[in-house]
Amino acid sequence: MDTLSYKTVSANKATVQKEWVIVDAQGKILGRLASQIARILRGKHKPYFTPHVDCGDNVIVINASKVILTGDKMTKKQYVRYTGYPGGQRFSTPLEILAKHPTRLVEMAVKRMLPKNRLGRSLFRNLRVYAGTEHPHQAQQPKEIKIL
Repeated sequence: MDTLSYKTVSANKATVQKEWVIVDAQGKILGRLASQIARILRGKHKPYFTPHVDCGDNVIVINASKVILTGDKMTKKQYVRYTGYPGGQRFSTPLEILAKHPTRLVEMAVKRMLPKNRLGRSLFRNLRVYAGTEHPHQAQQPKEIKIL
């Protein structure tokens, strides 16, 4: 019996093949979109996925300002942040966030689905979000993927 065929392959920084992919967020539900993007950033769609290595792809999200939330979430959901001062809790709705910073809603949703450690912070750097259809990454020749 050939014992080499049972050897577990563990990816590392040198053996990982990273690609550039582009995702169109127009008309997509925010949570479902963010979970698929986080999966691609993490590299879970690749056969050589290794939990402690950045083996995911670079993701470009376009039309982030046209993402949708189901039900009353656009006006009733609240995002909480804290300034650090007493009484410094600030609340904002997705509608307010989209008006001020159109890309931030997608960024926050994806970031909160990544691991909360050094690896998660480095994976988040592989995400580029743009409010419109224009992006400056034509030289990377990103391939478009369909997310349901």
